[in-house]
Amino acid sequence: MTSQATTPPRFDAAFRTRLDALFAWRRDVRHFERGPLAPGVLDDLLAQATEAPSVGLSQPWRFVLVRAPERRADIRAIFETCNAQALAGQASERAGLYARLKLAGLDDAPEHVAVFVEPEPEAGHGLGRATMPETVAYSAVMAIHTLWLAAAARGVGLGWVSILDPQAVRAALDLPERWQLVGYLCIGYPAEPSRVPELERKGWEHRRPLADFLLTR
Repeated sequence: MTSQATTPPRFDAAFRTRLDALFAWRRDVRHFERGPLAPGVLDDLLAQATEAPSVGLSQPWRFVLVRAPERRADIRAIFETCNAQALAGQASERAGLYARLKLAGLDDAPEHVAVFVEPEPEAGHGLGRATMPETVAYSAVMAIHTLWLAAAARGVGLGWVSILDPQAVRAALDLPERWQLVGYLCIGYPAEPSRVPELERKGWEHRRPLADFLLTR
């Protein structure tokens, strides 16, 4: 049997500098140009997403391309309901700012991809998830992050819409009941590229230093 292993590439300082820039420019995009992605780009991004690690090599992610206008309208309606509830739950001093935030790219992004997880995938034979079954969903999150970085490297923006009812989204897309929604992604070329998160630019929150989260035991 021949091994598929090869000599790993050497990543020099110039590459690491570029990689640092990629991390900095990978932002959650909310404002998109309406034009389509270049041919083949989305297929390439989804293929790269499947290079992500997964518990037990279970590959539990399920990608759903949401393109039918009526399906998108259903998702938009679900968002409006959930967004209104979220606004009502904001403290009075922050409600005005929340109302001014554009929290979805649902109207403009040319591509919508719903990422679900199969909670009991046959692949992987259960390895690594007996004591932490949530690692199956974590694997799908890793796939999203891999896709996100690959998109940023191509000048493509991604917005993760989380103000949605997962069960309502699954029903609207007519998917198996056992599938669990992990993320609803809007994908397209960003209208306002920036390396500073929009929520930071608009005063909602700011990024904290590592020291605030680091413990030693």
